Amino acid sequence: MCAHIRAQWAAPGQVEIALACWVVNTDTARYLGDNPPAREEMRLPPEGTAEWDEELTSRVIGHLAARMNAPTPALPTTDEHLTITVPLVLT
Repeated sequence: MCAHIRAQWAAPGQVEIALACWVVNTDTARYLGDNPPAREEMRLPPEGTAEWDEELTSRVIGHLAARMNAPTPALPTTDEHLTITVPLVLT
């Protein structure tokens, strides 16, 4: 599994986390079949060729939202990520 994650300030005491996940098949058969994964498969456009997996991203960000006490559900972005806003806890 690969993921792209961004974090930025959303408001005082809050951070917005954006996440996109996808799977790259790196099993032995790809290597033996002379089709190893390319670096581009592990990066989202414009640097790569990966396509985000919306269902996987939704499940992962749902778990993050629960663990990080996000007050609202995940929202989509214009660049194929899902975002949550979470409280910033300084310890």
